[in-house]
Amino acid sequence: MSATQERPAEPQPLHLRGRILVGPEEVRDELWVVGGRVTFSRPPGAAEAGTVDGWVLPGLVDAHCHVGLDGHGAVDRETAEKQALTDRGAGALLLRDAGSPSDTRWIDDRDDLPRIIRAGRHIARTRRYIRNYAHEIEPGDLAAYVRQEARRGDGWVKLVGDWIDRETGDLAPCWPRWALDEAMAAAHAEGARVTAHCFAEESLADLVEAGIDCVEHATGLTEETLPLFAERGVAIVPTLVNIATFPGIAGAAEGKFPAYARHMRELHRRRHATVGAAYDAGIPVFVGTDAGGSLPHGLVADEVAELVLAGLPPLAALAAASWSAREWLGRPGLTEGAPADLLVLREDPRADVRALADPLAVVLRGSVVG
Repeated sequence: MSATQERPAEPQPLHLRGRILVGPEEVRDELWVVGGRVTFSRPPGAAEAGTVDGWVLPGLVDAHCHVGLDGHGAVDRETAEKQALTDRGAGALLLRDAGSPSDTRWIDDRDDLPRIIRAGRHIARTRRYIRNYAHEIEPGDLAAYVRQEARRGDGWVKLVGDWIDRETGDLAPCWPRWALDEAMAAAHAEGARVTAHCFAEESLADLVEAGIDCVEHATGLTEETLPLFAERGVAIVPTLVNIATFPGIAGAAEGKFPAYARHMRELHRRRHATVGAAYDAGIPVFVGTDAGGSLPHGLVADEVAELVLAGLPPLAALAAASWSAREWLGRPGLTEGAPADLLVLREDPRADVRALADPLAVVLRGSVVG
């Protein structure tokens, strides 16, 4: 901190009353925020604390977004800040950045912005992904790049598992199995988990058998691969608000790649059934929006609602953006001494997840920010 910068003021004590949703089944009547942290013990001077009444939930998780990225590549700091503030306003206070060419480490020094868990930069096959997004490499270099991004990230690495192959005119896997085996071993040796962008069916079995930890989108899941994901405990982040764009993508590609267009429409048609079947099979499902590419930030409530449309019980959809997601990412929720990252709602989100769309208050590290 430079001599001209002022240290942020200590957050004022807060008293939160109503229904404190500590977990899916654990509800308390009140908590306090002291020194920016959660406590369930009445502190000295509690009478002077500001009071907020409502339904209290841990800060939401967007487990697939891209701060510092737009449809053309990396953006400037001002734009990245607006993206992060938009997520904050929606109550998304923990973000897993699923691949970005931007250096957003400066956000870690800002107490007023959400925390980010980074996956480094996307790793894609040469000329098989969106321009300006990824390291574009060949299979022999995959393990080395995975090791590099594992060291740059926050415990995650992001691969592009499939993309359109212009020679065949349809989605196709990007990596041979031997390269995936090497890549997973390299990431796990560095203590990192691996996730992959996958739309289609063909790449999924190789990725799971090679040891992947998560798959993004996963629209290509079938009766054959569902049991494999469930057996290995491989999570999915469906990004249904992004899958809603598939018909438009198909329309734009129809003239040049008709097989790809048909495939994308079919993946879109069965999207809700696919996610519902994954949940029924016991596959961990988490909330992610894919914001920052072609989509705006701040869509976390919309994605939770989409999971309910896909057949998840409301409590499971809520957990996928809060308690379960935080546990999966190794971050605390509403526990004694944890950073006070939470939102206050007017209605019970367990009864209707649409309550998430209009938070009464957003509290980040103990300060009311929205």
